[in-house]
Amino acid sequence: MALASSVVELQPSSVKKKTAVSRSWILLDHYGKGTVLDADKYAIMRLVQIHARDLRILDPLLSYPSTILGREKVIVLNLEHIKAIITADEVLLRDPMDDDVVPIVEELRRRLPQVSAAEQGQGKEEACAQDGEGGEENEFPFEIRALEALFEAICSFLDARTRELETSAYPALDELISKISSRNLDRVRKLKCAMTRLTIRVQKIRDELESLLDDDDDMADLYLSRKLDASSSPTSSSDAPYWLYGSPNTGSKRHKSSRVSGTTVQRENDVEELEMLLEAYFMQIDGTLNKLATLREYIDDTEDYINIQVNFRHNCFVDFKLLLSEI
Repeated sequence: MALASSVVELQPSSVKKKTAVSRSWILLDHYGKGTVLDADKYAIMRLVQIHARDLRILDPLLSYPSTILGREKVIVLNLEHIKAIITADEVLLRDPMDDDVVPIVEELRRRLPQVSAAEQGQGKEEACAQDGEGGEENEFPFEIRALEALFEAICSFLDARTRELETSAYPALDELISKISSRNLDRVRKLKCAMTRLTIRVQKIRDELESLLDDDDDMADLYLSRKLDASSSPTSSSDAPYWLYGSPNTGSKRHKSSRVSGTTVQRENDVEELEMLLEAYFMQIDGTLNKLATLREYIDDTEDYINIQVNFRHNCFVDFKLLLSEI
């Protein structure tokens, strides 16, 4: 599916729909070439053949939780500030001028064409030889490479926010222990609120990755190229790339043991490498969540210490008051 040919239709559409809220998008192809679009939701729906309910997930005016949806022809990705639609050969990214999105666009420009160039430079005879040898290269398809870049971006972003919070929180807590004052208490209160909000955000990303890992069918739905290849060549699978048919993974902890049909077993085998990729980012985001849990424990310990100090001073004051009353 080539979306570039449809770009010309976007401008008239966005002009006609005066009442529609216009949003800025960038379209990146498998060469890393980007085209900035000013398109309303109706133009995007026609461009990538997506339902309105799925596109609504990416609306910044609506508070939708982090979501990864695999549809027939697209992947809808809503991860914090990363709001993207991925097809088998292009990526649509919302608000490309946003400060947090600009580095992601640059990373996609850098990473997407590298694999594509290597694939283009590989001759047909060499490709056939690799297929005969079992496909040692085992390159990911375009949509999975795009997912990898976006997962890496959101995990790194949240980890950076966590490190910034740690840098501010630990010295503030130590200062509060050394000197209990209204200023220090208010500072720690604000940091605790920021930590709670960040923990919720990280937890949502972790839960979404865990939910995806727990369902092999959901992971298989992310292979758009495989579905596209199956629809174009339904009777032949001998020319399919190696990543369409991964090796069995009987030792995977997350694969369900209740699968009995041959088709289902094949779909399970297909997602082995995607599962390993997702598990890597799941471990990274879980590590970020553990950092926040450690920080919360430190805050709780500090609060306990402060309460002990306050109770001690209160008891000293009561004892002193009793002493004065006896004189």
